[in-house]
Amino acid sequence: QVQWVESGGGLVQTGGSLTLSCTASGRDFGSHVIGWFRQAPGKEREFVALTSGNGGSTYADSVKGRFTISRDYAMNTMYLRMSNLRPDDTAVYYCAGDSRPWISWKEFNYWGQGTQVTVSS
Repeated sequence: QVQWVESGGGLVQTGGSLTLSCTASGRDFGSHVIGWFRQAPGKEREFVALTSGNGGSTYADSVKGRFTISRDYAMNTMYLRMSNLRPDDTAVYYCAGDSRPWISWKEFNYWGQGTQVTVSS
């Protein structure tokens, strides 16, 4: 059974930093496209960052220059380093992945349970 376990969320003040981690078990995600997504109250889930199996990354415009996605192939873990956090970054953050890089992230097969990030003003 494939499982993603997320950690690292919490409460932080504006301008602060947090690092989220997501570890997969039950499947080797080394060649998969994996990423982070978030959903704020009353809003649809949105893309935050993606990284492909070869290490290339893409970011939403709203987080470029502030967030960094990375992965540890040996640990089957990915990270999201978030800095200069703002109140509008408040959301539940989800990790997800799939073996099919050509599909939309909304069709990804494997999703974590989510971790809450709250940025106070």
